[in-house]
Amino acid sequence: MARRLLLLSTSTVFGTRYLEHALPELDDFIGSARSILFVPFALRDHAAYAQKARGAFEGTGRTFGSLHEAQFPAAAIGIAEALFVGGGNTFRLLATLHRLDLLGLIRSRVGEGMLYCGASAGSNLAGPTIRTTNDMPIVEPPSLTALGLVSFQINPHYVDPDPGSHHMGETREERLREFHEENEPPVVALREGAILRVEGDHVVLKGIAGARIFRRDQEPVEVLPGASLEGLLS
Repeated sequence: MARRLLLLSTSTVFGTRYLEHALPELDDFIGSARSILFVPFALRDHAAYAQKARGAFEGTGRTFGSLHEAQFPAAAIGIAEALFVGGGNTFRLLATLHRLDLLGLIRSRVGEGMLYCGASAGSNLAGPTIRTTNDMPIVEPPSLTALGLVSFQINPHYVDPDPGSHHMGETREERLREFHEENEPPVVALREGAILRVEGDHVVLKGIAGARIFRRDQEPVEVLPGASLEGLLS
């Protein structure tokens, strides 16, 4: 598969502007592509979200369009060089793409070489399902099945257990272990600032933070930026 993906845990790291921490990696990944098509459907106000994202890409020399502005969304995706799927609520994002009947087209276009960039919900969407999102199901999509661009699940915004906390609810680690009580695919839990870059069958952890790899019936494995995540796509 000729997939090229850049999957961000978050669009904003504390103390930085929107996408600021990821712009060098985004610029390198997008490379010679001259246009970016933004998918704003994870937030309610599409116009405001698109304007915010457009500002982050100003000065890069690339044209920027938003899918909500397209008269024919399928046609816009059909000619897109690079797709950027923004964060927000993953259930709303998936439900909207189902309603517009765009999931299969996006999957096909990535297989043909269209660049796929995602942040948070947009990264969740790249996995087999959205079962490891942190979001509330504020809407109900027809299915939890996502794009399946990679064979592993993603958990953005991963927060390590706080040994000093008095909170008695489940930690993120406990919730991901619960996922593996019922499901098989590994989960890549991305801390804030972590980025996954997928080139064909190669996965590398990039960005400014590490990640944890959760597998069924195994202890989580720590990985640092620069690590090659061999075996995740097998």
